[in-house]
Amino acid sequence: MKLTDFKFETDHYNVPEKPAEPRDSAKLMVLDREEKSISHEKFSDIHKYFNEGDVLIYNNTKVFPARLKGKKEKTDADIEVFLLRELVPENKLWDVLVEPARKIRIGNKLYFDDDLMAEVIDNTTSRGRTIRFLFDGTGDELYKRLDKLGEMPMPPYIDREPTDEDKERYQTIFAKERGAVAAPTAGMHFTPELIEKIKDKGVEVLPITLHIGWGTFRPVEVEDLTKHRMDSENYNISAETSEKINKALASKDSKVVACGTTAVRTIETSITASGISKPGTGWTDKFIYPPYDFKITEAIITNFHRPESTLLMLVAAFADYDFVMEAYEEAAENDYRFFSFGDAMLIV
Repeated sequence: MKLTDFKFETDHYNVPEKPAEPRDSAKLMVLDREEKSISHEKFSDIHKYFNEGDVLIYNNTKVFPARLKGKKEKTDADIEVFLLRELVPENKLWDVLVEPARKIRIGNKLYFDDDLMAEVIDNTTSRGRTIRFLFDGTGDELYKRLDKLGEMPMPPYIDREPTDEDKERYQTIFAKERGAVAAPTAGMHFTPELIEKIKDKGVEVLPITLHIGWGTFRPVEVEDLTKHRMDSENYNISAETSEKINKALASKDSKVVACGTTAVRTIETSITASGISKPGTGWTDKFIYPPYDFKITEAIITNFHRPESTLLMLVAAFADYDFVMEAYEEAAENDYRFFSFGDAMLIV
C-alpha cells in the first residue's frame, strides 16, 4: 500500500483537547473482523468482551514534562529544548530538539532557572543536539527540577498551551516507568474500577514498557511505505508477562488483547523464531503496515488515529484497510471523538 491510501479529510471530525471524564465514559466502537460487523458501546462495558484466561497487555510508560523553556547565554534570547531521551544518566547527557536551531550551537550554555543550566556538546540533526545538564544534584534531583520546570509535550494538533493539570491528565492509570514523551492513549480510557471488573473475570492484566518517542508524531514522508523508517524506542517485556502471553496463545479459549499500538509493536517485536513471546529489553523500530502477519496479537484496543499516521497503518494491517476506513466514516457520522483524547475502538 501507499501513503496516499491513508490520506483523508478530518475537518468534520470531533477532536477534543481533553480526555473524557470519567475516563471510561468514552464511546467504544467494536469491530468484529470475522463477521465484518460494527457495534457501538460505552468503554465502561468493555469487560463484556473478555473471558477467563484472556490476557490484557498494557504499556506502563510514564510521560515526563519534556518541554523546557529558557534563555541562551549572553544574548538572553528565548529558546526551547525538547527532551527526547536520557543518554548517559551519570553524566546527565540528553538527546534533545532545540528551537531556534540555527542559533543554538556547540558550546552554547542554556539557562532554565538559577539552579539549572545546560551546555550544548554536539549536533545530531538539523534540530537535534546533545546537551549536558550542569547540575550538582543526583539524577533523581534533576528529574524533580525537570518535573517542576517542564511542560507536558502535548500532541501537535492540540491548539492550546499545556497546563499543570496536564501533568496528571495526560497519563494513564498504568503510568509507572518514566521515559515517554507521548502517552499510550488507548490506556487513558481505563479506570481502576474497570480494571477490577476485568480481573474478576479471570483475565490477566499484564505490563510491558515501551517509551514512546517524538517519532510517534513524525509524519511519513515517502509514498512507498517500505522506505519509511521508524525512530527506535526502548522496550521491556518481563518473564512473567511473556510466560502468560504464551499460555494464552497455547489455549484455544483464550486471547491476547493489546491495549494500544505501542503494546502491539512491543509484543510483535520480542518473539522467538517459532513465533512465541520472549522476555527481554531492547530497542524496536518495528513498522507495521498492510500486509502483516501478526504472531501474538489477537485483539486490539486503540484510538481513532490521524490520517497518514503509522498508528493508523498498523490498525489497517490488523483489521483490513477497507473495514477500517468504513469504521472511521461511521465514527464521524456518529460524532465519535478522534485522536489522542478521543474515543476508543476494540478490534476482535
